[in-house]
Amino acid sequence: MLPLYWRRLLRAVRVMFALGCAAAELSASEFLLTGIGLVFLIYALYGIVALGWRNFEDAGYGAVALGIDAAVLFASLVWTPPHYSWVSIAFFTLVICTAAVDYDWWLPLVIGSLAVVVINFASPGDYAILFPVLAVGGILGSVVAAERQSRFQKLNEQSVDRLKQARHAEQQRMAADFHDGPMQSFVSFQLRVEIIRKLLTRDPAAAEQELLQLQDLSNAQVHELRAFVRTMRPVMADASLNASLRRAIDEFTKDSGIPVSFVTADFAEPLEPEVAVELLQIVREALTNVKRHSGATRVAIGVNKTDHAIELSVEDNGNGFPFIGKYTLDELELLRLGPGSIKRRVRALGGELLLESKSGQGAGLRVRLSS
Repeated sequence: MLPLYWRRLLRAVRVMFALGCAAAELSASEFLLTGIGLVFLIYALYGIVALGWRNFEDAGYGAVALGIDAAVLFASLVWTPPHYSWVSIAFFTLVICTAAVDYDWWLPLVIGSLAVVVINFASPGDYAILFPVLAVGGILGSVVAAERQSRFQKLNEQSVDRLKQARHAEQQRMAADFHDGPMQSFVSFQLRVEIIRKLLTRDPAAAEQELLQLQDLSNAQVHELRAFVRTMRPVMADASLNASLRRAIDEFTKDSGIPVSFVTADFAEPLEPEVAVELLQIVREALTNVKRHSGATRVAIGVNKTDHAIELSVEDNGNGFPFIGKYTLDELELLRLGPGSIKRRVRALGGELLLESKSGQGAGLRVRLSS
């Protein structure tokens, strides 16, 4: 399917061509309205209506429009004088181009064949020179249409493959996130239940104490599951990345009680939807890690977009990671350090990651994506 603006350009050319032919015919006939002049004039009015009515040929009337084009073409072949054969050739070229770029491969061949038949019956001697032009034009139009359809089919297949790969990758990320988050809490819960079962017969007081701790753990698991569900939510269709980040930060602050400062420069959106979703997920996962492991009392998040890149930073004043120093994405993967889910997301986006950890002084995460 040809892009809308190109199809509208062809319609505009059709209107100008029809008006030009009508004006030329009126001038040649001393401004008397001949049969072919009337045809071109009506055709021009139809073209103006179709040009202004955007949905006429885009939704359900494409075949009708091509049929009208072909009918006027055949009329011009029959009624246009031989010395105006260039008009018929130009009009034929316009119709074949329209059929080749917007319809099935066999239509240009049918139009070319019918044009040869029409001329052969109408005036075979005068228009014999047009036979090869019409035949070759129909064949070339069919070849172009067939190639366009083949490429379009390949693009569709590639899009389906990319969609399947993206779904598979997202399923893997969700499985990894669940394993690193809620699943670990459930395992811990199961172990505590086993401990309580053994204590009930030996030390009921200790078992009661463990039950109280288990209740606290259960409450923590509820909050963690809610946080996990929120991380699965994509960027809202009607919200910008900054608005989605602010909402995620507000939810984190409400759940954890840890204040977050958010600094962002006003930049023109939209980003690619996939990029916006992944950046939001990276921030959510970083905040989840801060809540679970860092012991931080404050967090700072920054987002900035330049002409060549978008940059994201997340810093906290907590305990830091079990390691010390600055590491790039390649180094983290080689040493098997850092949050796995965030590393996978940055790698999938083709971005850069720098993770800094200071023992007892916090950690910093920086992501840079080329735009």
